[in-house]
Amino acid sequence: MSDHGTYIKRPNRPLQIYAVIFLIVLYVPVLFIPLFSFNESIYVRFPLEGFTFRWYRELWTREPVWNALFNSIKVGACVAVISTILGVIAARAITRYRMPGKSALVTFIMMPLVIPGIIFGVALLVLLSRMGIPLTLYTVGLGHLIVCLPFAVATLLPRFEGFDPSMEEASADLGENGWWTFWRVTFPMVFPGVVASLLLTFTISFDEFIMAFFLTGTDPTLPMYIWGQLRFPQEFPSVLALSSLILFVSFILVFFAQWVGRMGLDEQNQEAL
Repeated sequence: MSDHGTYIKRPNRPLQIYAVIFLIVLYVPVLFIPLFSFNESIYVRFPLEGFTFRWYRELWTREPVWNALFNSIKVGACVAVISTILGVIAARAITRYRMPGKSALVTFIMMPLVIPGIIFGVALLVLLSRMGIPLTLYTVGLGHLIVCLPFAVATLLPRFEGFDPSMEEASADLGENGWWTFWRVTFPMVFPGVVASLLLTFTISFDEFIMAFFLTGTDPTLPMYIWGQLRFPQEFPSVLALSSLILFVSFILVFFAQWVGRMGLDEQNQEAL
């Protein structure tokens, strides 16, 4: 405490050291992927045997890579839209209405965040096989939807919690029905959260592997294509190049999604003040 009776906020050194160690352990191994993707040798070892863009150039000539990429984009886009729509409905219901068992409902929606994906993958595979449903991109999308929905709800809940319900009440008093009130009042206010949810869920679906591993049929997604290529040592440099591109794009999308989400919340806080 200072002489004036106010507390001086001191840095928490153990916590800072822990954060630095955590970041090093988490991200330094990932940084070796783009590093070795420029290595001229097909073997991952130090010292590097040269600098080349050869493996990146080869990606443009591989039709299976493009097919897998388009499959991932199609699945990711559909999952992002559906999970965001369901997330909007769930977040609005949770924050606007009193209902019995609301806490249990929220817990049920968030369960995929804590239950291992392999459990859901095996369960869906058994269920679909029992029902005679063939494995296609639709089944992959179903598995990704289970994974992405909690993230959509978690992203949208703060937007609806910070939204002033009196705005909707004023719209209703002026004669607007519930549908037009949502589109003209509610949706513009929560739009940053919707954009953040779309970007985040697309990225999660695009990168998701476990569900795809159990539910993919004859059309692989990009992570499944990469997994298949790991069996061939001569393909490993191209896999590193492809993985580096995915890391870069995923980082940009997640960063932009978080920035959009924070921007919307900051605007709401300023309006509240």
